[in-house]
Amino acid sequence: MKSAVETLNPTRVRLTVEVPFEELKDSLDAAYKKINQQVTVKGFRKGKIPARVIDQRFGRGAVLEEAVNDALPKFYTEAVNEAEVNPLGQPEVDITELKDGELLAFTAEVDIRPTIEIPDYSGIEVTVDAVEVTDEDVEKSVEQLRERFASTSPVERAAQDGDVVTIDLEAKVDGEVLPDGVASDVSYTIGSGELLDGIDEAVKGLEAGGEATFTSQLKGGSAEGKDAEVTVKVTTVAARELPELDDEFAQLASEFDTLDELKADSRKRLENMKQFDQATQAQERVLDELLKLVEVPMPEKLLEDEINTRKHNLEHHQLGQMGLDLAKYLEIQGKTEEEFLAETKEQAEKGIKTQFILDELVNKEKLDVSREELTEHLFRRAASSGMSPDQFAQAVAQQGQVPMLVGEVARGKALAVVVEAAKVVDTNGEVVDLSDDEDEVETAAEAVEAVTGEAEVSEDK
Repeated sequence: MKSAVETLNPTRVRLTVEVPFEELKDSLDAAYKKINQQVTVKGFRKGKIPARVIDQRFGRGAVLEEAVNDALPKFYTEAVNEAEVNPLGQPEVDITELKDGELLAFTAEVDIRPTIEIPDYSGIEVTVDAVEVTDEDVEKSVEQLRERFASTSPVERAAQDGDVVTIDLEAKVDGEVLPDGVASDVSYTIGSGELLDGIDEAVKGLEAGGEATFTSQLKGGSAEGKDAEVTVKVTTVAARELPELDDEFAQLASEFDTLDELKADSRKRLENMKQFDQATQAQERVLDELLKLVEVPMPEKLLEDEINTRKHNLEHHQLGQMGLDLAKYLEIQGKTEEEFLAETKEQAEKGIKTQFILDELVNKEKLDVSREELTEHLFRRAASSGMSPDQFAQAVAQQGQVPMLVGEVARGKALAVVVEAAKVVDTNGEVVDLSDDEDEVETAAEAVEAVTGEAEVSEDK
């Protein structure tokens, strides 16, 4: 086999391949065997039809087509390895010559990973939010915990803000009760904003047995988006009672004996959360600065595929689960389709560029992924997917996605290297030291994943 490579642009090559016909022998034998199992010829047992009979009855061209389809992937892979290129996605193959008994010639155009030069990144500087927990933050946290331990008791008075009411609802559009417009014994906290617009005003002031009618635009169901006449009847009114903020509450709501201990723990948890947010912010901003330093030629076909993938996933997965289509989503977002496509393209370019740069850094810094790091990442991904670690690991193995997980961890390690080399200060001018962050690689991997989204630049050979 002879092959040559022609660079069409920094991200695309054309391979020209010539294969002597004798190298097709194994594929020809396999083609005759396959056709033998698929056809019947009178006078011959199935699978025992001579090659010359198959040529006569079904045509030599059919055999050659089957053989070439079988052989092309092998010859293409050999040409890729010989040319030492890293292809992205599937090639566009064109058979330029096929002479029976003499020669097979074809070309294959394919996107490739561009050559990237990583400059010195040690001068990167970013500013992040300072870790500050105020007394007000602590009080708010404790108050939220207090809300969770609230109790209710029936009252014989008009409903007011904060009360829990049990209600029956009936919605009409154009005077007709909707088939999905009736609900009974619905529990609702006045002021929570969890039901229809206008319901708070309608039920406030009503006692048990009272009812009111109001107009509201429906947010879902068979008449979504239409104005409906809604009748609400209050069957019970209950007041919410919050426990006293004292040591007894601390013992009820936590493992602590005193309210002061509970507040101290709340402060510590809030500090940890803000430190995590600060680390994530540092990683995101360092990544943005790194992207500005590196020129990356963009493979057009890869970019087009990534844009289509992101658009498809939004339309058929995320929006589908919310009962929305793209037009309704854009209306809610206040965007035109042109603006949406421009944003999707920008996000896709950033995701691909991030992968290229961090993958190059993995090679440059000779970063390896240990079994422990991969296991930790697998556990985190399993938790976010709602699957058990065993279920997630089995699904990953069955779908051949282990290399993808390894790549995610490796890119996280590459970003962590850049973050450690960068200067990070908070808004108070204090230098932030992230070297003690035990989860640095994992949080960096999550930061990378947030940028790359669905993008997973695969190398196919």
